[in-house]
Formats: sequence, structure tokens, C-alpha cells
Amino acid sequence: MNLRQLEYWVAVVDTGSFTRAAAELHVSQPGLSQQIKALETEFGGQLIERLPRGMRLTAAGKAFLPEARATVLAAQRAERAAREALSLRTGQLEIATVRSVAVGILPPAIRTLYERHPGVEIRLHEYAHRLELERGLRSGVGDIAVGPPPSELTGPVVRLGWEEFVVIVGPRDPAWHLAPSVRLPLEDLADRDWILFPPEHGLWALVGEACGRAGFAPRKTVETQQVEAAVRLAAAGVGVSLVPISLVPVDLQAHVRRLRRPVVRRLCAYTRSEWSPAAGAFLEVLRAQPWQGKPRVAEVIG
Repeated sequence: MNLRQLEYWVAVVDTGSFTRAAAELHVSQPGLSQQIKALETEFGGQLIERLPRGMRLTAAGKAFLPEARATVLAAQRAERAAREALSLRTGQLEIATVRSVAVGILPPAIRTLYERHPGVEIRLHEYAHRLELERGLRSGVGDIAVGPPPSELTGPVVRLGWEEFVVIVGPRDPAWHLAPSVRLPLEDLADRDWILFPPEHGLWALVGEACGRAGFAPRKTVETQQVEAAVRLAAAGVGVSLVPISLVPVDLQAHVRRLRRPVVRRLCAYTRSEWSPAAGAFLEVLRAQPWQGKPRVAEVIG
């Protein structure tokens, strides 16, 4: 028994005629009759009694009809759902990313995708560390990952652009009085107190790497899991912090100090094997975002 046989049989019952059913299905009547006969042979008895004028269901056919019709309708719904998902009228997109990217970079891209395809449901999977993100995607979480380049992955990887890290200072810090056009040497901050992240946080190693290249280990005064909290603590004068510029709120832009030798990391989009239709649509949106190019002279971290 196959779906085609069920479709043919239900059409015969609904039209009350082999001839009309064949015409409706755009198949030959002998071919349709052959499929019905094969179905009945498999069951070991008649489902339809042929009469000189028309046909009628046997007892077996009456018992079979509700389930057969439900199966045909379910198959039609499944086909319609798949086609709608492929055309992005409905469906779901699961995005895996690191927390800093989820907060600072993805919202405008997600808004654009929603405006283009409002029927697509979006779900975010956020990870504290890039290695957790890679493991999550490899284990089947997410249709597309957005974050630093993966270290081990066989699927496609698309480079998006660069993310700049900036220093946040408070009004009592000597760097507060610098003109916005003046870029700050990172090594000048060796004697400051720092707002840092715990070792399990993805930015912990990045900040340590950047400061280490500048010749010092940052002196911790406060530790926080939240990048937003680090920004506001630094702006309040508790210490300085090094964060992605995309995470600095508009009301705290005056506290931003760019570095003489910019600290940047590359961001990519990647997946396990091939882009799903929804992931491909989101990738198109991501690539159209105003990404920063790599500065001519920069410290690449991560």
C-alpha cells in the first residue's frame, strides 16, 4: 500500500466513478483501476463493489475510508507545510551565537529578517563561550551559528566582518579628558583597576590576550558575567573595561575611547553541512549589514 493508491481510491469514492476520478487526477482510467486492484489484492478482498450504474463501498471499504481519507489529507498538509517553509512563508530558524553578539549585533539583522519573512519563527541559542557555540552547533543545535571563526568544522563558513573592542572610562579617569579624535595606547591602562569577566566567559580570554600583548595583566576590581554591567560600571568610574563597541548604549558613547592600535576580532556565519532556506535568507541579511573592515594596523584577538 502506498500514498498514490490511497489518493486514487479516495478519489474514486468521492467522485463515485472511476472515469471521473481518473479525469480529476489526470491519469488514465486503466492505470487508476490497476492501482485500486493492487490495493484490494494486498488487503485480500474488495473495498469497492462495482455496479452496473456506479459503485458502493463494501463493509471493509466503509471501515477503511475514514483512515484512508485522513492519511491523504495529512499528506497534503505535510506537503503544503514543507512548501510554505521552503518559500519562507512559515517555518522556524534557530540561531546559535555567543551572548555578546546576540545583544550587540544580531538584533538589527533579526528585525530585517522578520520584516521580510514575518511567518518565520526565530529562536536564539546563546552561549557564553565560542567553544560552547561550536559544540552546540555540531551536536545539532541551531540552523546557523554567528560568532568568531570555528576551530573545527566541516560545513561552510562565511566571513562577515570585524568587530572592534573599545575602552570604557569614567569621568575621573585621565583618559576622560582626551579629545574624541585622540586614540589611546592600551599599555597606558596598565595601572588602572579593571572590570573583568569570569574565566568561563568568552570575553575573559580576549581581554587577557589584548592586555597581554600590550605588556601587562589587567588588575581586577570587579568581576561580572554581564557585558552591559561592565560597561555601566566602567562609565560610573569603578574601573575601565574593554568591550565590543556594539554593546555600548547610545547614552554612554561619551565614555568610549578608541585604541591607537585597534583591537578587533573576526565574525563569521557557519553551519553543519548546508544552508537551510531560512538560514540562507538570514545569511543574506547578515552579509548586507554594514560590517567593519579590518583596520590596516590592528591587534586581532580570538
